[in-house]
Amino acid sequence: MFSKILIANRGEIACRVIRTCRRLGIRTVAVYSEADADAQHVRQADEAYLIGGPRPADSYLRGDAVIAAAKEAGAEAIHPGYGFLSENADFADAVAAAGLVFIGPSGASMRKMGSKAGAKELMAAAGVPVVPGYTGEDQSPNTLAREAARIGFPLMIKAAHGGGGKGMRVVHRLEDFIAQLESCQREAANAFGRDRVLLERYVASPRHIEIQVFADAHGHTLHLNERECSAQRRYQKVLEESPSPFLTPALRAAMGDAAVKAAQAIDYVNAGTVEFIVDPDGQFYFMEINTRLQVEHPVTELVTGLDLVEWQLRVAASEALPLTQDDIRQQGHAIEVRLYAEDPEAGFLPGSGRLERLALPEASPGVRIDAGVVEGDTVTIFYDPMIAKLIVHGADRMEALARLRDALARCDIAGPKSNIAFLERLVRHPAVTGGWIDTGYLDRHLDEFMPAPSLASTQQVALVAAELLWQEARARAQAGDGDEPDSPWAIADGWRLGHAGARPLAFAHLGQTWTALAHGHGGRYRIELADEVHEVEDARLTGDLLGLRIHGQARRFRILRHGTRLTLHDGEQRTAVETVPAYRRTDMAEASGSGKIVAPMPGRVVLVKAQPGDAVVAGQELLVMEAMKMELAVKASRDGVVADVRAAAGDFVEADTVLVALE
Repeated sequence: MFSKILIANRGEIACRVIRTCRRLGIRTVAVYSEADADAQHVRQADEAYLIGGPRPADSYLRGDAVIAAAKEAGAEAIHPGYGFLSENADFADAVAAAGLVFIGPSGASMRKMGSKAGAKELMAAAGVPVVPGYTGEDQSPNTLAREAARIGFPLMIKAAHGGGGKGMRVVHRLEDFIAQLESCQREAANAFGRDRVLLERYVASPRHIEIQVFADAHGHTLHLNERECSAQRRYQKVLEESPSPFLTPALRAAMGDAAVKAAQAIDYVNAGTVEFIVDPDGQFYFMEINTRLQVEHPVTELVTGLDLVEWQLRVAASEALPLTQDDIRQQGHAIEVRLYAEDPEAGFLPGSGRLERLALPEASPGVRIDAGVVEGDTVTIFYDPMIAKLIVHGADRMEALARLRDALARCDIAGPKSNIAFLERLVRHPAVTGGWIDTGYLDRHLDEFMPAPSLASTQQVALVAAELLWQEARARAQAGDGDEPDSPWAIADGWRLGHAGARPLAFAHLGQTWTALAHGHGGRYRIELADEVHEVEDARLTGDLLGLRIHGQARRFRILRHGTRLTLHDGEQRTAVETVPAYRRTDMAEASGSGKIVAPMPGRVVLVKAQPGDAVVAGQELLVMEAMKMELAVKASRDGVVADVRAAAGDFVEADTVLVALE
């Protein structure tokens, strides 16, 4: 086994590898960019080396700098994590040439699988089912358009190199093909350094099911069963689980055998994932092989009881696989969701900024958290905005879903917006609970997961008021430990000389302000609010759980507090209100359309489509920005004529920077 390894990655995967290495007594070396000087993987590793600027091309994609750091630190091996250089065959070869061990497959195996086009051709030759399409080297627009017409629509354009849902487009009409092709090629070139694409028939209502494979250098290859990743939005996985609720034992065995056959065909060694698309009738087709560990590997670990990173290390150290295929067990059900800094109500716009609050459930036998940040850290514009992975395990799927709902209810993020509320709606939707969601369902029915925000009810506001009053009751109890416990001045219930206790409270939510008048203390309150009276009895806060009776009905809620914001969770959804001074008046004025089109977030301008004097219509694409590894179209807010364009391709801009002004 190794004594010291370097981790050529960042975020939660770097922290994940560090944890396993620490358990095995292996020292770790981190590399970091200027944007990551204070990151958690830097803090947790035994050593850390700066390798360049904040952009991935200036740091994490610099193989020479990574190898130089490894040699300077005296590391024996390099773990690439996922993303960045993890599927770069030239980097794997360079690591070996430097006398180090690459913890992953050989460069030769990666070259066979690094191109989706080459992988499809190889699998077809080996008898593995593949989706009909075009994988040729002729990448001229005319050839690609001709092949698209031959394949028929709808079809999918896919980046031939890389993964993670980047560089993928579904095209429904021939007249849209060239524009979508150009966008796909730009995104692929930016993410993977190569813009080659392949075309394939788009399978309607498919499931996305992948098989985890492992192979050692002694000729042993096996699979660790499947993960289903059908809940996707724009080809980005949103929820992953194992086992799949769709597979029968016979189909599971057939797909597992096909995955092992695919790995053996390319002399594969170490961890890999064979991904399949499965139609409603159970016919499966090869999609690609990811020659690395996957983001969703924890669900496999929870149902098998194995540490896949430890397996990677042992295989890379020339050890044989510790188990045979017959030894692999599948116990219970595991589900993973990813917490992102993004705004679902604004088209899932990635966010950035300081995590003013990051509350996650404590790890337990049924709940696991893989995170690369802690409260106070910053989500930067340069990398993927994932905050953490929340993984749960239960005896069966029903228990796992219940545990996931409870774990999500305990999450609270302040600073950048997050997708927590979206995930809570997702895991309660019939398509998920019923196990029949397909890869396109979210995109087709996104409105079902995005209900319009509604104003808090007066009863919800009264419940928040009860929590505040109970806190005052606790303050009274603490004051009672003072020199004069019987003094009326020690009672924190609004008592004042000559008057009954009446405590004014004010709250704001979605531009609405409520003023309440509260009486009572010690868990019994009368709250007057908007011409309504709410009687509360036996209020008690235990941890973050508020139990009480309101209008005689026993209820329990979770209250998450951050500064002046209190979030009430009723077991299904959350409502956040702000406490404001009772004397404050809130005036909500809507800004009128000014004709200024601004950057919705920090990022880099990659394409400018508008020029001064152009006549544009509302919704017309004016610029294309790139941020957090995704392309974002900036569109006209209204009809008009372009007066000024204030950004050029290649410019880095901050959020709210005026990019285009209309007359």
